[in-house]
Formats: sequence, C-alpha cells, structure tokens
Amino acid sequence: VQLQASGGGLVQAGGSLRLSCAASGRTFSRYNMAWFRQAPEKEREFVAAVTWSGGTTYYAGSVKGRFTISRDNVENTVTLQMNSLKPEDTAVYYCAADADPVYAGVPLRRIEYWGQGTQVTVSS
Repeated sequence: VQLQASGGGLVQAGGSLRLSCAASGRTFSRYNMAWFRQAPEKEREFVAAVTWSGGTTYYAGSVKGRFTISRDNVENTVTLQMNSLKPEDTAVYYCAADADPVYAGVPLRRIEYWGQGTQVTVSS
C-alpha cells in the first residue's frame, strides 16, 4: 500500500485543519487505518485509528472530542478532521495502514505501511 498524506499547514490556535491520506496499491478496504504524529524531539505517537469497515474508531485522549477520523473505501482515502487546534498539536502527521487493528500503545515497528508525513503547525 502506498500512502500519500496532504492537508497540513499553519493555523492559529482554535482553528481547524483537514488532513487526507490517499491510498493506492493493495486493497484499501482490507486495512485498518490510522494517524500518528511526531513533534520535534519527541517519539511518534498514536492519534486516531479507524477499522477496515469504518465501524469503529479510536482516539488518543489528548485529541478525543476535537479530532475525527473517517474513511472512504470507494475513494480509498482516510481523513482526519482537526478542530480546536492547540499549539501542542504541532507535529508532523503520518498516516499508517495495517492489516491488524491499530490503537494507542501498538508498537510502531508492527505498523506495515507509513505515509510520508505532513507538517501541522499551530501558532498561539
């Protein structure tokens, strides 16, 4: 699976951004999809995930209620709608795909496919 993330940018605190990840290659609908992020000098961390069917979503506590993950198995895309952004949301955001469920605490080395990352910067 090839993953191409887009939609990052600079936004003021309290604003919104919408990230998209386009997938190609193997059958998209077979994969659980997720977003991770990595801030400068910090480890990559889980943000949100959606199961292959779109029926179940998972969120990190720090983004729950502000971010929404969704997928379109016809268009082969996964989207992260980010509202009420905070300066601490500043990071490079990566989309990821795995045949097994993805959730907070999953070892990063277990993730099968990664996108290239898109920068999100939230100014105070």
